[in-house]
Amino acid sequence: MTLMGAAALLILILTYAGVAIGRIPGLRLDRAGIALLGGAAMIAIGAISMEDAYRAINFDTITLLLGMMIVVAHLKVSGAFRGLGAIAIEHAHAPFMLLVMVTLLTGVLSAFLVNDAICLVMAPIVVHVTRVINRNPIPYLIATATASNCGSVATITGNPQNMVIGALSGISYPAFSAALAPVALFGLIAVIVIVRIVYRAEFTRTAELAPHISRGRMHRGQVLKAVIVCIGLAIAFFAGVPVAKAALIGGAILLLTRAIKPDRIYREIDGPLLFMFAGLFVVVAGAERTLLTPDLIASAKNLGLDDVWRLSGFTAVLSNIMSNVPAVLALRPFIPGLENPERAWLVVAMSSTLAGNFTLLGSVANLIVAEQSKAAGTPLSFGAFFKVGLPLTLVTLVAGTAWLALGF
Repeated sequence: MTLMGAAALLILILTYAGVAIGRIPGLRLDRAGIALLGGAAMIAIGAISMEDAYRAINFDTITLLLGMMIVVAHLKVSGAFRGLGAIAIEHAHAPFMLLVMVTLLTGVLSAFLVNDAICLVMAPIVVHVTRVINRNPIPYLIATATASNCGSVATITGNPQNMVIGALSGISYPAFSAALAPVALFGLIAVIVIVRIVYRAEFTRTAELAPHISRGRMHRGQVLKAVIVCIGLAIAFFAGVPVAKAALIGGAILLLTRAIKPDRIYREIDGPLLFMFAGLFVVVAGAERTLLTPDLIASAKNLGLDDVWRLSGFTAVLSNIMSNVPAVLALRPFIPGLENPERAWLVVAMSSTLAGNFTLLGSVANLIVAEQSKAAGTPLSFGAFFKVGLPLTLVTLVAGTAWLALGF
C-alpha cells in the first residue's frame, strides 16, 4: 500500500468512527463537521482533486433531501401535521386502537415523507395525548419510533439512506415501492403485535378514552396548498418524474406564500445533515480512488454478498456499527459487481432501515423520540426499547429478506 493509500485508509477509518460515535473526544465536532473534515483531508492529501470532489457529491440526493425538508417543514409550520394527528387520534377510544392509530399514522406519513421529521412531529403529540388520558406513554412512543422506521422502507423518499440508494441505483420510484411496500406493511403489523404482547398490561386494562389534541393555530390556506403539492408530488413520483426534480419544484412552490415567513421554514431544514452527506460522498470517493482496486472490488464475491440472506445480515450488522447512511455508502463500490445489483440495492435499503429498530441508538428517528420523551419527563430507556426492538428487528428482517429472495 502506498503512503497516500495508508493516509486515505486512516482518514476513512477516523471519519467513519467519528460519524458512528457522533463526536471526537476533546473537540466540539458533530457528525457533519467530522464528515466535512474527512472530505477536506482527502482533498488535502491528494486522494481526490477538487473537481472530482465536486463530481463525487451526488447532488440528486442532496436536492431530493432539501426539497422534501421544505415540504415537511411547510406541513409542520402550517399546522397540517397537528390537524391530521388530531383527527386520527381523537377517533381512538381504546388503548389498543390508540396504538393502531399511532402506528399506522406514523408509518404511512414516514413512507412518503422523511421519517426523522415525522418523529419530530408525532412524538410530542403522543406524549401530550397519553398525559391527558393518563396512560403509560412508553408503548406508544416505541411504536412511533419503530413504525417510522418500518414505514419508511416503502419508498425512496422515506428516509435518507433510501434517497441515496434511489440516486445511486437508478431504480424507479414505482419499482422500489412495489418491491418494498409489502415489507413496510408487514413491519407495521409486526409493530402493533409485538408492542401489544410486550406491554400487554397497558392494553389489558380496559378503558374508554377520549383523547383530545389542541390543534393550535392553523393556516388553512397553506394547509390546503401543502396537501395539493403533496398529492402532486406523489403523482409525479409514481409517473416517473425524477424525484429530485419533483421535490425541488414542490418545495419551491410552497415557499411562494404571504402567510408564512421564509425563516420559519429555513429553521426546520436540517443543514448539518446535508453537509454530512456531502462530506461522506467525498470521503468514500477518495477511498475508492486510492484503496479499491478491481481485485478488491471483485473480492466481494468471496464474501458471498450475492446471497440475499448474507447481504441482508451483513448490512444489518454494518448499519448498527456505523449507522445506516455511512453503511450504504461503504457498500456502494461493491453492489454494481454483484450478480443482481437491483435486488442487492433493495436488500440494502430494506436491511439498513429495519436494522435501525434493533436498539435505541439504531436510528436518528429513535433518538428523536427518546429526546422528545426525556424533555417531557417520561424518559424512554434502552432496555424498554430493546424489549420490542430485538424481536421486531429479527422478525421483519427475516420476512423482508425472504420476500426479496422469492420476488427476484
